[in-house]
Amino acid sequence: MTRLVLIGAPIAIVASIILNSGDSEPPTVVQQAAGATDENTETRGADEETDESAERIASLPPGLAAPAMKETASRLVSSAEASTLDWRSRYGAIDDIGDGTGYTAGIIGFCSGTNDMLQLVESYTEGHPDNPLARFLPALREVDGSDSHEGLDPGFTDAWREAADDPAFRKAQDRTRDRLYFEPAVRLAKLDGLGTLGQFVYYDAMVLHGPGVGADGFYGIRDAAMASADTVAEGGDEKAYLNAFLDESRSAIKARKVQRDTTRIDTAQRVFLREGNLGLEKPLVWQVYGETFRMG
Repeated sequence: MTRLVLIGAPIAIVASIILNSGDSEPPTVVQQAAGATDENTETRGADEETDESAERIASLPPGLAAPAMKETASRLVSSAEASTLDWRSRYGAIDDIGDGTGYTAGIIGFCSGTNDMLQLVESYTEGHPDNPLARFLPALREVDGSDSHEGLDPGFTDAWREAADDPAFRKAQDRTRDRLYFEPAVRLAKLDGLGTLGQFVYYDAMVLHGPGVGADGFYGIRDAAMASADTVAEGGDEKAYLNAFLDESRSAIKARKVQRDTTRIDTAQRVFLREGNLGLEKPLVWQVYGETFRMG
């Protein structure tokens, strides 16, 4: 996995893009940069847009958020991230895979260099201050944004595996995954008019690329796709838009120096799309890294 750093500004931009679905440049962020002239008015406007978006999403089918479909999504992502469908076996997994993001660990590949691991451990420690990872929080803050292990070695990997035996830590991983990746991706996909497959494509891209606004981040990829094809919400064809999005996601992968394999697109998501399986209905057969997976 190669994921962009999660920092305050991208998170704010993520929220703004969801509120202003379809805009290539998030107005709220632009206004903040220029200096607010009427903070109360802006706050009321944002609240109204949030309520409207929430009502729109609530009126739609659950799609990928349905429990059975979320399980399918978790297994699909795990096949690409860890070459297994048993995503629950990954809570205690931790390694440095050499992609420049430090330690990669857990069910979604939280990284010590991309802020999501820090957010996870901070959240877990709030409710469980005596956990095995708590003593590493100062080091996690120091290495955030780098691939350094300073202050983490020795001991951090053993502490992670020990914490993974705690049901509370596993729940914390689930919550952080949902808050940072699953829920934003599914919400925005629904606002873009995408069905269950499209929602999964967004989710997998959010996991893989991170919620960045640059050319190699999720929101940059979405902007590039929208420049060449209309979303369903804009009156476009769903398959044409998803093909454009996958093209941009693939290009971002190929532009990397490491982790340049594109099979999660070429022999998985693109296969479902060619088959017209926009509902991501089983049975599913796909390949990642040359290995064939099935869900029936």
